[in-house]
Amino acid sequence: MSLKNQLNTARDGDTVISRDGTPISYLKTGNGPGLILVHGVLSVAANYSQLATSLGQRFTVYSIERRGRGLSGPQGEDYSIAKECEDLDVLQKHTGAVYLFGHSYGGLIALEAARNNKAFNKIAVYEPGVSVDNSINVSWIPDYEKYMAARQYLDAFAIFSIKAGPENAQKTPLWLMKLMLPLFVKQPKRQQMYDLLPSNLLEHQQVALKNNTYPDYDEITAEILLMYGGKSKLKWVGQALLALKEVLPLAGVKEFPKLNHFGPDETGPAEIAQALITYFTETKSLSM
Repeated sequence: MSLKNQLNTARDGDTVISRDGTPISYLKTGNGPGLILVHGVLSVAANYSQLATSLGQRFTVYSIERRGRGLSGPQGEDYSIAKECEDLDVLQKHTGAVYLFGHSYGGLIALEAARNNKAFNKIAVYEPGVSVDNSINVSWIPDYEKYMAARQYLDAFAIFSIKAGPENAQKTPLWLMKLMLPLFVKQPKRQQMYDLLPSNLLEHQQVALKNNTYPDYDEITAEILLMYGGKSKLKWVGQALLALKEVLPLAGVKEFPKLNHFGPDETGPAEIAQALITYFTETKSLSM
């Protein structure tokens, strides 16, 4: 199923127009105070349907379809994380949402957006893609670009999975990763990821450009909850959380011992949703 068809068969939604004229679509579900959900790389809003449905018991959830996907406009030649922040800003103004949740690259966008948009009262991020001392590996980009130019999409996906993945994946030969990926990533999810490989490249280039800019987050005035999975084997996650705690000493931190990096969309959406409901509705934030 194509990305457009996934959205067309999803729940109610609408479109807003970003500052540069790009249409940005979103999915809407639930009732209650507004909460915007920002997805990560190689993902679309519909991948977080279980999380959004669970959160919809207490909130009106607006799952933004980031540019370059589905019914939203293209990323554009001048793509930047600043454009993503503009998209999020126009959706926030349109919906009046005061709560924000972002996962991985979506968490980085949430933190960036919150620097200037003070309308958010509380923000939660799950393993935000914050690079500290080049902790998020982008050494795969030259080979990735070569494979993409040759339309060798499995090779591009495999080299990314090896070099940007956990330490055990980084030891995997390319030929073996190419055999393993189709076994672990089934259709139609694999085709979705292939469709998003160009977006993945641009987004990781933005991660690299934002390396060591985390001190800027001291401009955030909203209450923050930093979330992570106890089974996440990505080395950069711990470095990001430590750096963010230095800049945001009052931020709460919550671990999910049984979850990995894909807790919000795959391995634990119900558990994540319950924690978010508690955080967003309680006077005091969760902390551990």
